[in-house]
Amino acid sequence: MTTVMEQPAAEVGAVKSFTATLIIRRFDPETDAEPRWQDFDVEVYATDRILDALHKIKWEQDGTLTFRRSCAHGICGSDAMRINGRNRLACKTLIKDLDITQPIYIEAIKGLPLEKDLIVDMEPFFESFRSVNPFLMASTAPEKGKERVQSVAERERFDDTTKCILCAACTSSCPVFWTDGQYFGPAAIVNAHRFIFDSRDEGSQVRLDILNDKEGVWRCRTTFNCSEACPRGIQVTQAIAEVKQAILRGKP
Repeated sequence: MTTVMEQPAAEVGAVKSFTATLIIRRFDPETDAEPRWQDFDVEVYATDRILDALHKIKWEQDGTLTFRRSCAHGICGSDAMRINGRNRLACKTLIKDLDITQPIYIEAIKGLPLEKDLIVDMEPFFESFRSVNPFLMASTAPEKGKERVQSVAERERFDDTTKCILCAACTSSCPVFWTDGQYFGPAAIVNAHRFIFDSRDEGSQVRLDILNDKEGVWRCRTTFNCSEACPRGIQVTQAIAEVKQAILRGKP
């Protein structure tokens, strides 16, 4: 079988770079009254990620470009942004998966206070997250040297919502969140779901009471924006519906 190392030089070099245009919504609170759009031409490969292109701009063209990133592997969730009008992680969005014949538009996620360029203030998001008690609530400790036992079926009940990386892509894609600063938002409800349906937890009713508030799950309009935006593939809308059902039943 022919390996890459054995292929003719011309064939190996068939993958070529090209110039992509990124149009980025910029904002510097020290100099700008309003955000503005700025375009950059960047030499990229089809297999490059948007994060790679942003790095090239920052390192080679404009060092003032500001954005968050950390692990660069879709785990930390820090580089969520709007790319061509959709919430995505810059580190997971490949250039080839976009329409490379058109400019690529990039802006900060919506619904949270804009701080600079692609960075928003995440504190309102985390405040909602903390308000649903996103931790195990149990009155007794497990036996010394042992764990709290749980069946495979019990784990599967909430397995999907354990995948949340708190990137805010789902919450900042929600039209209700954009217009209602009090709404908990999808991510907070997803993290409440993770513990509401955990058989080892004793605080389910506390969380259900919190989410039964007028700004809780009943503000959801089931537009499915959140499920589409989630980079981890969590069925966010389904999780919200399950919490609604648990409230109506009076138990998980």
